[in-house]
Amino acid sequence: MLVTGFDVLRSEVERIVAATGGELRVVADATEAAPFWDSAAAVLVGSDVRELPPRRRAPAVLVGLSGEGDSLWHLATTLGAERVAVLPDAATWLAEYLSRADSPEAGGLVVGLTGGCGGAGATTAAIWIAQAAAGLGARVLLVDGDAWGGGLELALAAEESAGLRWPDLADARGSINPEQLSDALPVAGGFSFLSWPGSRDRAAVVEPSTVAGVLDAARRGYELVVVDIGRGTEPLRNFAWDCDRLLIVVPAQLKAAVATARILQELPPVETSLVVRGKAGAALDAGLIADSVGLPLQAVLPEVRGTAGATEQGRLLEVGQRRNVRRFVSSVLELFDEEGA
Repeated sequence: MLVTGFDVLRSEVERIVAATGGELRVVADATEAAPFWDSAAAVLVGSDVRELPPRRRAPAVLVGLSGEGDSLWHLATTLGAERVAVLPDAATWLAEYLSRADSPEAGGLVVGLTGGCGGAGATTAAIWIAQAAAGLGARVLLVDGDAWGGGLELALAAEESAGLRWPDLADARGSINPEQLSDALPVAGGFSFLSWPGSRDRAAVVEPSTVAGVLDAARRGYELVVVDIGRGTEPLRNFAWDCDRLLIVVPAQLKAAVATARILQELPPVETSLVVRGKAGAALDAGLIADSVGLPLQAVLPEVRGTAGATEQGRLLEVGQRRNVRRFVSSVLELFDEEGA
């Protein structure tokens, strides 16, 4: 079902649904939509919609047009939409999404990590979580979401490992086979990873629709997908909106807590928890930081001696075996157990 009064949006979505062989009900507003809302396989709302029927589930996709800018993501957050489709660019992605809605497949859990401020430790936490989950026997993929982060593969000492990197996928279009993706990716620490190259070459342009296709294949091919999102607006929009859960990593510092509170406005309406990086006896404890930010505390990331050097030398996986790190990842993996992963 599509809820919109915009003729242009209606025409775009009708064309997409027709190509999938599906059926579409179009209604003009929330009042007209209410009787059909819960029975629809997927509910799409146009960017002209400002309210939803009471006590109904969140819409699956907010549909807008290129040129509407930041307002689309802010509106999606307000309405609680799970995804954003900017047409016509996202037409292929939306067609595949609606096809899956008619015949849903079981998929893995996609968890994104981002730093509440620069240097918070999100990349380190993402690597250790992926390592620990793989050690328990899960099929895990670690995704580098920050094209400007220098290449996650360097922290894994895996820059020479054979396999695809993001630039190799820049021309990918449409649906990606999960098995082919898995077979083509490099492995380190018992898990697959998809990284930006750890080189000085200019970052390749990977379209949002390609990112969505890769994450969809990852969800279908792995039990757990850990995404190191980065902090910029572009990676947040490209990656965070496809995550089932978000973890924000923040140091136990007042300035970092303020920065974290600001970034919340850019996040999609999915369940979000806090990981506080600190050590025993810190002036601000983890609980106080969580209260000030307004998010539940999921875990405390320990200050592990030698982590900075290990990152530079590509030894983070070795440090990830330490007892205090294992305690940290155990508390995070409890979250995933609750999700059935």
